[in-house]
Amino acid sequence: MRSTTDDFEEFARARTPQLYRTAWLLTGDRHHAEDLVQETLAKMFRAWQGLQRIENPPAYAQTVLARTFISQRRRRSWSERPTSSMPDQADRPNDSALRISLQNALAELSPLDRAVLVLRFFEDRSVEQVALDLGKNAGAIRTRTSRALERLRAVLGTDVDHLIAL
Repeated sequence: MRSTTDDFEEFARARTPQLYRTAWLLTGDRHHAEDLVQETLAKMFRAWQGLQRIENPPAYAQTVLARTFISQRRRRSWSERPTSSMPDQADRPNDSALRISLQNALAELSPLDRAVLVLRFFEDRSVEQVALDLGKNAGAIRTRTSRALERLRAVLGTDVDHLIAL
């Protein structure tokens, strides 16, 4: 019979790449993303071991990751800035400029706005899923998404048209 620790290790191995991708998009920094994933998995392990039954572990992990990111950014001690460093491996050669521009633009947004956009468009989650993950109602997420996209467009300006055409 498998222990709950074995089950958690299997879950963590399977979900870490997805969690890392989301964390990197949120933080813009490899080291911060690794720390965020580590903290998320630690919180997941405590919940996994406790009396609490997790109905949907992947969704719960994404919720924990997003809430931990927002919580970290609210702390006064948070003073480090994201850098424009990229992961070790790029998807396609022409994506680098677009990716860097997008990451810099996302860094200009508030942590909550960034979390909403990353979860909605990079993680392809529904408004209702994002609302549940962030503890907000669906209407607030729709409004925040719209306003965050406007801010993102203002930051990117017309440069984005040139980058997409590459």
